[in-house]
Amino acid sequence: MDCIYLHGFASGPLSEKAVYFSRRLREKEFDVVVPDLNLPTFEQMTVSSQLKIVEALLAGKNPRSVLLVGSSMGGLLSTMLSTKHESISGLVLLAPGFGLDRRWQSVFGEGALETWREQGFLEVHHYAYDRVMPLAVSFLDDALKYQTDKLRVSIPTLVVHGKQDDVVPVEESIAFAELNPDYVNLHVVDDDHFLQSNL
Repeated sequence: MDCIYLHGFASGPLSEKAVYFSRRLREKEFDVVVPDLNLPTFEQMTVSSQLKIVEALLAGKNPRSVLLVGSSMGGLLSTMLSTKHESISGLVLLAPGFGLDRRWQSVFGEGALETWREQGFLEVHHYAYDRVMPLAVSFLDDALKYQTDKLRVSIPTLVVHGKQDDVVPVEESIAFAELNPDYVNLHVVDDDHFLQSNL
């Protein structure tokens, strides 16, 4: 079976979780692809651009032949894609970034939206590049076009979320599981957003 691993916001295909899960899944004989979602550049990246990268990978795949594993924003993208592509057989979501539009201030900091609008970009620490990089306000404008709340799934979905997550509150995944009781298996673990203690 094919597996596509989607890294999180301001992360990359060589993140610790991406490398770890790629190795373990290959041991289980999955064909794993980890696309770089920071394209065309991180500054120009949008939700739409990330979705298009994955949609290109899903094109032509057989029905129910792909497992999507997504971390944080990658988990949000995975869930959104699962509603449109019958090639997806299941989801593994690691602290998925649901309710993005409601969490802007907590994601980017107090006053960030005003600064973003005024300057046209926001300085963001990029974990993969280990430096501060600009992100254009087009990311914000594009993201507001998408529904990232109260998402429904109709395929088996495993969610792992840390109790001490201060980036995406665990309540987001609890609400998602309650909305999709027939398909979602939620594991709340003693960890933070990065889930390093529970790999």
